[in-house]
Amino acid sequence: MDFLCLQLRKKNEMLVSIIIPAYNEEKTVGKLLEKVKKVEFGNGISKEIILVNDASIDKTLDIVKKFEGIKVINHKKNLGKGAAIRSGIKVSNGDIIAIQDADLEYNPSDLVRLVKLVYQNIAEVAYGTRLQNYPLKIIGAKKTPLVTHYLGNKFLTFCTNLLYGSRITDMETCYKVFKRSVLSGIKIKSNRFDFEPEITAKILKKGIKIHEIPISVKPRGYEEGKKISWKDGLIALWTLIKFRFSD
Repeated sequence: MDFLCLQLRKKNEMLVSIIIPAYNEEKTVGKLLEKVKKVEFGNGISKEIILVNDASIDKTLDIVKKFEGIKVINHKKNLGKGAAIRSGIKVSNGDIIAIQDADLEYNPSDLVRLVKLVYQNIAEVAYGTRLQNYPLKIIGAKKTPLVTHYLGNKFLTFCTNLLYGSRITDMETCYKVFKRSVLSGIKIKSNRFDFEPEITAKILKKGIKIHEIPISVKPRGYEEGKKISWKDGLIALWTLIKFRFSD
């Protein structure tokens, strides 16, 4: 455990490692880090923030370097979200691992409720679901943004439940929180967005229940920097099928 974490962690406290993969997020990463730094989990829980810059070609790294108290990992080559998360886990010291995207789609305050589920031993794995209380609206002022993504996420979650006998509502969510002991027995192979179906598949295959709680989300469009596409959806489906019958 490095000296910074020894300073952050008081006696008998549990440490949460918040891992943030980032690729070309200069428009949002500064505000996001400000929000994450303000998150307080309460007595008995401290945090470390690990940002993995996945070879950004914009000003992401320059912005991140202005923040103190953040561990920064810098990939020299763009490897993808899954690879960035692996790098973050490798250098993390936390008893609990939490994943946070570098955009502003998710509200970091929602991590508090998810982490407490794990801290209080209610769950070994906790997901923040965007879809449980998020009805599909095709028309009107409050119509669902990115309808194809919404339907794609619903379909992939349906396939997850069909293949693994689970009852989750949002497999593709960013907000995933784990006990470190859960991840220690799992080897993650996926480099890109297929991290989401792979980690979910391997957790369910171990017989571990995934607890979900609703979270807020503000979806962004491609013009705002969204990167995942329909091709990633096909890869996710194949990943779910592949890891159902292999390791």
